[in-house]
Amino acid sequence: MLRTAIYPGSFDPVTNGHLDIIERGLTLFDGITVAILHNPAKKYLFTVEERIGMLEESLKKFSGVSIEAFDGLLVDYAVQKNAQAILRGMRAVSDFEYEFQMALMNRRLNRDVQTVFLMTGLRWIFTSSSIIKEAACFGGNINGMVPPVVQQKLKEKFKQ
Repeated sequence: MLRTAIYPGSFDPVTNGHLDIIERGLTLFDGITVAILHNPAKKYLFTVEERIGMLEESLKKFSGVSIEAFDGLLVDYAVQKNAQAILRGMRAVSDFEYEFQMALMNRRLNRDVQTVFLMTGLRWIFTSSSIIKEAACFGGNINGMVPPVVQQKLKEKFKQ
């Protein structure tokens, strides 16, 4: 039986911290579906299509990874994809409470889908999509924090 996981997030945009979690997750799982949550209540910098494109370019070197968008309950999506686990990355203690609550709710909704937490590598511990977007907006150097395609797309977005 293949061990598969769903790695959900907004990925607005994908960061090298996300790629680190995917790479290390592939040592635990045979396949990972990177699942972009479509939440109409949230405002995003990039469209779902743009985020999928950046992820496709950024994940070329990985096998066993697919990228999709979804809406609805994550545990329902995991069951639909025959995934045994939800993969989540945690940067700092501040992530713990929210992630813990979500894991408990998902477990209550479906006991067959496990949540697996991976600590972000130390070099990415303070990296988040929000911080990167803010730095890029004001012309900050984000080199090395995001894949090259993301760096280029952020430059294009903030020139407008």
